[in-house]
Amino acid sequence: MRRKEHAEILSVIEQETIELFDKDREILRNTAKENILKIQEENKRYHDHKSKPATVYKEGDIAVIKRTQFGAGLKIQKKFLGPYVVSQAKGNDRYEVIKLGDGEGQKITTTSADHMKLYKA
Repeated sequence: MRRKEHAEILSVIEQETIELFDKDREILRNTAKENILKIQEENKRYHDHKSKPATVYKEGDIAVIKRTQFGAGLKIQKKFLGPYVVSQAKGNDRYEVIKLGDGEGQKITTTSADHMKLYKA
């Protein structure tokens, strides 16, 4: 037989269990958040240490673009397309380029600085 006191005791115990669970969960979340932030900082430091700044191109610079598409027979093709002339800087190290001559590649395209290098005639 259940009495009123038993129900009250059970509800108090249940409430305390829920509070303890919430407190433990919050501690685990905070610990995980701190660990994630620490690892992210470490990864950023490592990336910044290993990476070099992007080359800045001016309008009128002549550059070639790295071939990014793969396919059959491309293994023996040239690694770079072009030459291209830089027509506009778009921000975030992106450039609009126009093809010089009749070689392989698009006539007008946009590319990033990490896929470009200055053309040496």
